[in-house]
Amino acid sequence: MSTEKTYIELYQQFRNAIQKPCAPLLNASRDAALDAFARLGFPTTRQEDYLYTDLAPAFAVDYGLNINRLSIPSNPSNVFRCDVPGITSWIYFVVNDSFYLAPHQPALPDGVIVCGLNEVAEKYPELVKKYYNQLAPNDEVATVAFNTAFAQDGFFMYVPKGVILSKPVQLVDIMRSDVDFMANSRNLIIIDEGAKAQFLECAHTADEVRFLSNRVTEVFVGENAVFDYYSLENTHNKTTNITSLYLRQAASSNVLVNEIVLHNGLTRNDVKIDLQGENCQTLLCGIAIGDKAEHIDNATLLIHSKPHCKSRELYKYVLDDSSVGAFSGKILVAKDAQKTEAMLTNRNLCVTPNAKMKTKPQLEIYADDVKCSHGATIGQLDETALFYMRTRGLSEADARLLLMYAFMSDVIDNIRIKVLQDRIRHLVEKRFRGELSQCTGCVICK
Repeated sequence: MSTEKTYIELYQQFRNAIQKPCAPLLNASRDAALDAFARLGFPTTRQEDYLYTDLAPAFAVDYGLNINRLSIPSNPSNVFRCDVPGITSWIYFVVNDSFYLAPHQPALPDGVIVCGLNEVAEKYPELVKKYYNQLAPNDEVATVAFNTAFAQDGFFMYVPKGVILSKPVQLVDIMRSDVDFMANSRNLIIIDEGAKAQFLECAHTADEVRFLSNRVTEVFVGENAVFDYYSLENTHNKTTNITSLYLRQAASSNVLVNEIVLHNGLTRNDVKIDLQGENCQTLLCGIAIGDKAEHIDNATLLIHSKPHCKSRELYKYVLDDSSVGAFSGKILVAKDAQKTEAMLTNRNLCVTPNAKMKTKPQLEIYADDVKCSHGATIGQLDETALFYMRTRGLSEADARLLLMYAFMSDVIDNIRIKVLQDRIRHLVEKRFRGELSQCTGCVICK
């Protein structure tokens, strides 16, 4: 029996159990999503968008799923301690695929809603209906369709018109299980007109079993709104982490997306940003550090739909041992998107001969009055620079570390939360020194 058929029969057998604890709004699109998944099948390297990453074997593991919504006997507040000195944030948790409802919820500004997705779909169905499942391409991407069929909860954030959050919202995703486990969770974030917010999402693992996390996030950024989205992965080598971020910008909005992968097993990050209004500004960037047999694949699509928009994209990889990196970045400029300015850059270091990097930057332009560029490089550490630094008294290890650290610095510079920027610099340095096995922000990782 194929893996796809196993999950299709699982859904059919437990359809009522999957839908019973969920709001009608979440259940409305499940059956159609499953039909789409049955047609698409799990992605393999036979498909253009997955040339370098075969996800099918990762799904073939016999995972447990929490279909009956059994509570996890774990208080995430007891195992997580934020280790970013000086940062203050509103902290929330999703354990596996369930929003953790803390006994004492933090006080938020008037009108701001942060809670579990299932809860908000029950309480405010009209608000959620306007946005939920509007960006996720269920008919095109199998992992998204699979998520829509199986996800029962996740994270919701709404910042109303004109509200400026004084500190970041932090979501900590913790995978916790005694057996191999799969979690499908869903995030929905709405930043209304003129609002301003910063959001940090951290992915962690609590146990040494095989995990598969399949997470879909839809983000709507309103006119003149400002939104920062930071994602940080610090998991372990037995983790498959699949994230799909779909973001839509209205006119004159300003968006920063910064993805950081410090430790992982197999990671596939998909990002699609649609600049749907004039005068949008977008900065999309990321760093990936791999060693051992880690595999990191980032696939991005920036769509310039309207004129007078600016975007800049920068991804950098440092790959050691036998790790594998992949990057596919595309900028699409529509016919009416005149006066577009867009730049895409991918830079990569392969520290050892066994490390492999595959990169495919692309431009697809239908307008004739634009300024667009794209480029990619794959190389090794500069031997001349290494020699020069060693003549100044540095050991070879320290010289290599400084060069790798400097290579990553311009992406880290784009973090607009100063204390987070400083902390990421420290974690990247520890990662290059081999001192960081997982994020020291988690008590369980110490």
